[in-house]
Amino acid sequence: MKIKSIEVFAIRLPLINPFIISYHTYIDMPSIIVKVVTDNGIIGYGEATPDEHVTGETWESTYAVLTKTLAPSIIGHNPFQIEKLHDKMNKIVLDVPTAKAALDIACYDIMGKATGQPVYNLLGGQYHDVLEVPKVISILSPEEMVAEAKDAIAAGYTSLKLKVGTDKELDYKRICAVRAAVGSAVPIKVDANQGWVNSSNTMYVLDRIKDCNIDWVEQPVIASDIDALLEVKQKTNIPVMIDEGLHGAKELKEVIVKRAADKINIKLMKCGGIYPASQIVHQAELGGIDCQVGSMVESAVASAAGLHLSLAKKSIHSNELVGPLMFSKDVAELKYEVPFVYLSDAPGLGIDINEESLKELTTESLLIQ
Repeated sequence: MKIKSIEVFAIRLPLINPFIISYHTYIDMPSIIVKVVTDNGIIGYGEATPDEHVTGETWESTYAVLTKTLAPSIIGHNPFQIEKLHDKMNKIVLDVPTAKAALDIACYDIMGKATGQPVYNLLGGQYHDVLEVPKVISILSPEEMVAEAKDAIAAGYTSLKLKVGTDKELDYKRICAVRAAVGSAVPIKVDANQGWVNSSNTMYVLDRIKDCNIDWVEQPVIASDIDALLEVKQKTNIPVMIDEGLHGAKELKEVIVKRAADKINIKLMKCGGIYPASQIVHQAELGGIDCQVGSMVESAVASAAGLHLSLAKKSIHSNELVGPLMFSKDVAELKYEVPFVYLSDAPGLGIDINEESLKELTTESLLIQ
């Protein structure tokens, strides 16, 4: 089996509401879909959802590197040779993990369809019985976040993730207000997305929310400062998660050696796809660190890929693959019954691409043969 052609679609996914985090406000979500076709007619889909604040890849640069460099380089490649494929791409261009993730995901979709197996069976089989997702709440006023939190619990969500990371005093009020509104039994995670910058600002907030029973605090300090994260971990009893500061094996090695975090947030867009993500999971397991699979707010394509990984791996204890719930239109559908999400046992990613929606959302496309 060989890759015969690759079509690249630049799309914009419409958000139901603006998504507001510490470093950006998203009105819609720019993404890229790849359609990989083999010489025996099997079609695999992948996705790249770049975040220039995290990996340095823009929507435009990702489209360019896919169409001009990476996609042409793997025409004629066997999609089952996934390690060789990654080695080839890594030798051609350094980094650009989001672009590589799109092709990686498409190859797994093809492998599953070729063998008649869902992707999770290619990753060790189903380990977890169910997958649960939290309600992710954007940065808003304390009153607005309280209202969203109450609505989420009423809708059936059993856990919340609060985006913070602006003014530390206001963040403290946001967290305390939501905890008071939903009661002590609802799990709450807090994500500063680097917004508190350093350990001093972080501890200012964490010392004031000791009674809020927070499950964990995510990436409170600037991504590049793992030592600051270690300092936070040493000064608080709240578990600490690293996200933007961890892309792949290199950063994870430092985190493990320094014991700088309790948990890691793996994103396919940060590490290059399912194959490198599965390696990170096993590395984390050896280091005694819990894993979560996160999202760049991706469509059903990349969300399905992350969910297959989450379902298969023992060390992945949570996921935040909620992108499809945030869009008014998507290129495919995943089955959400809040707070649960269910994967099909159909071969590959187990999703059907809506060609009409894909065409409608596409701003630019190119076929590589």
